[in-house]
Amino acid sequence: MFSNKARNVILLSVIAALLFIPFLGRVHLFDWDEINFAECSREMLKLGDYTRIYVNFKPFWEKPPMFFWMQSLSMKVFGVTEFAARFPNALCGIVTLVVVFLCGQRIYDKKFGILWALAYGGSLFPNMYFKSGIIDPWFNLFIFLSLYFFILYNWKRNGFDKEGLKKTSLPYVIWSGIFMGLAVLTKGQVALMVFLMVLGVYFIYNRFRFYFNWGHALLFLVVASLITLSWYGYETAKNGPWFITEFLKYQYRLFTTHDAGQEGFWGYHYVVLLIGCFPASLFAIPSFFKTPSSSRYDRDFKIWMLILFWVVTLLFTIVQSRIIHYSSLAWFPVTFLAAYSFYKWDRKEMGYKKYAGIFAVVMGAIVSLLLLAVPLIGLNISKLAPYVKDKFAQANMEADVKWTGIEGIAGTIMVITIIVGLRFLKKKEYYKSAWTWFTGTALVIFFAAAMIVPKVERYSQGAAIDFLIQRQGEDCYVNTLGYWSYAPFFYTMKEKPANANAYEEQWLLSGDIDKPVYFVTKIDKIDNYKQYTDLKELYRKNGFVFLKREVPHPKLP
Repeated sequence: MFSNKARNVILLSVIAALLFIPFLGRVHLFDWDEINFAECSREMLKLGDYTRIYVNFKPFWEKPPMFFWMQSLSMKVFGVTEFAARFPNALCGIVTLVVVFLCGQRIYDKKFGILWALAYGGSLFPNMYFKSGIIDPWFNLFIFLSLYFFILYNWKRNGFDKEGLKKTSLPYVIWSGIFMGLAVLTKGQVALMVFLMVLGVYFIYNRFRFYFNWGHALLFLVVASLITLSWYGYETAKNGPWFITEFLKYQYRLFTTHDAGQEGFWGYHYVVLLIGCFPASLFAIPSFFKTPSSSRYDRDFKIWMLILFWVVTLLFTIVQSRIIHYSSLAWFPVTFLAAYSFYKWDRKEMGYKKYAGIFAVVMGAIVSLLLLAVPLIGLNISKLAPYVKDKFAQANMEADVKWTGIEGIAGTIMVITIIVGLRFLKKKEYYKSAWTWFTGTALVIFFAAAMIVPKVERYSQGAAIDFLIQRQGEDCYVNTLGYWSYAPFFYTMKEKPANANAYEEQWLLSGDIDKPVYFVTKIDKIDNYKQYTDLKELYRKNGFVFLKREVPHPKLP
């Protein structure tokens, strides 16, 4: 009924779905990004405006609409829930594993495709992000696909020894342009910048020999532009250039300032990738160096992946803001190189490097200890709280969270993974070792997401989210004091304010309000608002303080 290829894709899709879809709605969305993006999609549905993005019912120019279209469609189907907000990325996880499997199979063979899918689905952050509600998984996939089809174009045009390529190079150019257009619609022009930088470095590596046709390059840009202009052009024609201008200004600020609010040292992204891409990052290290290649396309694809890695990491090292997912596009080359190491070791085309296994064991041991420590800390948190100096964090630890100790199963699986994976490495059974390391890590993430993350979330924001949910349907204003959060918009299911003063904090605190106002602040911020005598404290819980201001009674004549 199905070909072998179709059966493999279906089986992989089912396994990926079982990895990424369960427990998506088990925990509240996290500030900032998850709630921010979900709120944009909720307001897209609420306003019925699918061409402009809003948050707090004000234009939001930081991102194009592609991801919000996906998320709002998901909310149409599943309702405005955490599950719906995260479901698009679970789908992206399924598609991504299928894509890397098919790419690996096409370039090498079925075994390599399996290894690449294992490495991507069985590494920490790549797996975890498919359970999130942020933009980057789709953005990264579109950029990778654009580059992949351009590589195939390069091979076809320049006579690489790869069977199975189409008769002409045009389809590859067109597909490359389509996916680039989708990438730009997802997160902006940085996609094209990264793509062109990778091509530029390859041009230098190629000793300044043109490996593309200028007519084909123009076709690529035309196709990408047509996809992009489906929104950018329409938005500008309908509403003028303001929105696009603000978006471009914001992109510039991200590159030149700490606009996103996070800083870090110059090696930030390398540390993030080393830890976040465990275990793939450790097994990828040997393939960063010169390795034997079995064919021209084998060597060339590895060169492209190395260039992609260095372009992404160096570019976002230069960028002033330091955010984990900025370098997440590098997960593709890192997981490829990990698969490459195991593949070459298994075929005896490359000598096994013991340091890779040692590094993986050490890092795995650290991960195991952390995962085993979390439930232990949870069971004894009241004893540890007095030693925490931060007032807010100490109060967070008072949350009523029931730990049983069974949560340590994630850490236990990690220990078993290390022992069995190392044993296979010592026996030179590299394919079995890869299965052990990556499948084991995927299971660790699965159980941690189901059993640990929801409990940790109760400490960090649970009390505040509960309070906001209770305000749903109540005719009132809700605002935070002393810190910024998108949670009051999404979790109160906020309606568009009829009174423009509702956006002014000072008016909410002391103005002539027309309905009750609730405030959420933190225990270490409350003293800053003592002068507002109209504020009545409702209660305190887990580091948050909840206040209410009633509508002032009219003064008697």
